[in-house]
This record gives sequence, structure tokens and C-alpha cells, in this order.
Amino acid sequence: MGLIKKLSVWIGYLVALLVAPLFFDSILAISILNQMTIAIIFALSYNMLLGQGGMLSFGHAVYFGLGGFLAVHALILIEHETVFFSITFIPAIGGIIGLLAAVFIGSFSTRKAGTVFAMISLGIGELVASSSLIFSDFFGGEAGISGDRTFGPLFFGFDFAQNIEIYYLSAVWVFIATIFMYLFTQTPAGRMANAVRENPERAEFIGYSARKVRFISFCASGLFAGIAGGLFALNYEFITEENLNAITSGRVLLMAYIGGLGYFIGPIIGAVILTLMNSLLSNYSELWMLYLGIMFLLTVMFLPKGFAGFIMMHQTAWVKGSLKQLAVPYLITGIPALLFSTACVAIIEMSASEEEVFHYLGMELNPHSIFTWVIAIIIVVASFYATRRSLLQLANAWESANEIPDSKDSES
Repeated sequence: MGLIKKLSVWIGYLVALLVAPLFFDSILAISILNQMTIAIIFALSYNMLLGQGGMLSFGHAVYFGLGGFLAVHALILIEHETVFFSITFIPAIGGIIGLLAAVFIGSFSTRKAGTVFAMISLGIGELVASSSLIFSDFFGGEAGISGDRTFGPLFFGFDFAQNIEIYYLSAVWVFIATIFMYLFTQTPAGRMANAVRENPERAEFIGYSARKVRFISFCASGLFAGIAGGLFALNYEFITEENLNAITSGRVLLMAYIGGLGYFIGPIIGAVILTLMNSLLSNYSELWMLYLGIMFLLTVMFLPKGFAGFIMMHQTAWVKGSLKQLAVPYLITGIPALLFSTACVAIIEMSASEEEVFHYLGMELNPHSIFTWVIAIIIVVASFYATRRSLLQLANAWESANEIPDSKDSES
């Protein structure tokens, strides 16, 4: 029965990937879906480092970027007819380069863990990013390099000129990569990575080399990060120094942490959330990075296990069948909390707005009117007070829904 459940989850995952364009068929939606597939592989590869292996890396973009650069160079070789193969294998080239880079860098960086490893990864990331501006013949300098994905042999009649064709290619790659990354967690190396993360001394005591375990996880992570870089190259047909620098490394860290480190589905959730914020929220507000920072701060303070951890907190109530007891308390707390967040966003946007009239949620607000500010502040204070007052009721409902009955009571 357990195998059937697992197969149903994977089949559902594959179906969701394949039917997603049927519900979102606009050009913008397909572009966002392409970005999500890239982000999912990239975030899952980072989770292999930090979530499973406990290795905090500030230079994970190195393997993503190097994979992308080699993928674009492969596109150029195909365009010049120097080599002849389908572009469907381009992500594999990115993965191989990511793996080779991880083997070399991991050979010395995984000797240490904790802060030392983090600083080494930061130094390597800055070194490679700065080198990309120096060796312009290969990296293209600040302008980067570009290729054309429409050359080469057709793949069952597809030349991949359309974004929808690239999406289905990416969907196949993300499904395969997700399966292999999950299978890695079930191997002895993957399980020992968790043990080394928790207690490397005990892992050494029972006969496992903590360095070798970290090295294996590091190389596997570089492989899949390179695959993500190859998909990025296919999707955008160009790549720049930005894909190698600390900004990209920080972005994947946010994806993994907000989604939920340690949970396999966590980075997938984080990748979807940050992609939507980057693609949609940025179209409505120039302050979207501020909101991202606020969300990250709130996640660290109140959801240290991320959104996946928050979902898993309801497992006991789900098994007991008492999840419905939380519906009303969640609404009582959620409505004023949503109103508080909406009013806070209005205040932030009005503070940065230089226009006479600010359009927000169908309303016309005057940032220069004292009356508008007074109303917004009143809503913030009142909704915050209502949210605080409702937390006690929510806490009581939570304890009741997750209360495990005493064994003697259940027997009687």
C-alpha cells in the first residue's frame, strides 16, 4: 500500500507538470512556468547541501552558472555545425560540467564543515564571479554570451522555437531530476548525509567518513545545479555573470529556507513562491525585494521549518480527523492578519509613492492627505489588536486538535 501511495504521488506530480500549460496558456504564464521548472531543480539541489548535508553554501550559483555557460557554448557549437546533436541533451552537458566543478571544489572545501565551509564557498563564489568578468573570451564579460536553440536536428519534429516546447522539455527534465534527487535521499549516502549533519562525530565513530559523505552530497548537488543551469540557457538563450554571483546564490538559499529545509517538498514550494514574487509582484511594485526580505524575516522568526514544516505540523490533526476544528480559529485569526498585512503594504507603498493619487486594490489613495494616513494607521492598529486577541483561541484550538488521547482512556 505504501508503494501505491508513493507511485500515486509521483504520477500526480507528473500530471501536474504536463497539464499546467492547459490552465495557464498565456505567454507570460508559460514563461513563469519555465522559470519554475529551473528554480525547482536549483532549489532541490541546494537542499541536498544544506537541508540534508548541513553544508551552508554561499556559492552554489557557481555550478548553476558554469553549467549554463557551457550549455550556451554547446548551443554555439551546434549552430556552427561543429557538433551535431539534439538540444534536448544540453541540460546533461550543464550537469556534467556542474559535477566536474563540484568534484574539484569539493575535494578541498568538504574537508571542513560549518563556518569554515561557508566561508570557503563564499570565497569560491566571488572568485569565479570576478573571473567571469576577466576572461571575457569564454564568459563574454558583462554582456555575457548568447546562443540559438533552434539549430541542430529536430526532435520528433520539434525545433523548440516556442516557449511551450521548451516548457515540456523542462518538465521532463525536472521530473527526472526530482526522481533521482529523491532516490538519492533513500541511498545509504543520502541517509548518512542526515547523520553527518546532526552529529558528524557519531558518524565517524560508527565507521563512516564525514568528509566522504559530505563530498558525495556536494558532487550530487553540483550535478543537478548544472542541469538547472543548462535549462536556464535553453530557456533564455543567453547567460551572464549575474548567474554566477552571490545574488543568485542568495536567491536559491531563500527558496530552500522559505520552502522548508529538510523536507523534500520544501524547496519546491519555495521555488514556486519566489518565482511568483519575482515574476508577478515585481510588475506591481518596485519594492518587491523589500517584501521578500520581510517574508524571509517572518519565516525565520515564526516558521523556522518553512512552509513545508508548517504544513507537516498539521499531520497529527489530519490523522486524528480533527483538522476541521482549526478552520474557524484560522479564519478568525487570518482575516484580521490579512487586513493588517494589506494596510501595512498600503502604508509602505504610500511612503514610497510620489504620485498625487495612488491606486491600491481598486481604491484611489492620496499619499499627501493626512486623512488617508490616519485611516491606514487606525486599520493597522485595530487589525493588529484583533489578531493578538484571537491568538489565544487559536492556540487552544490547536492543542485540542493535536491532543493525543491517553492510552488508558482509549482502552476504556
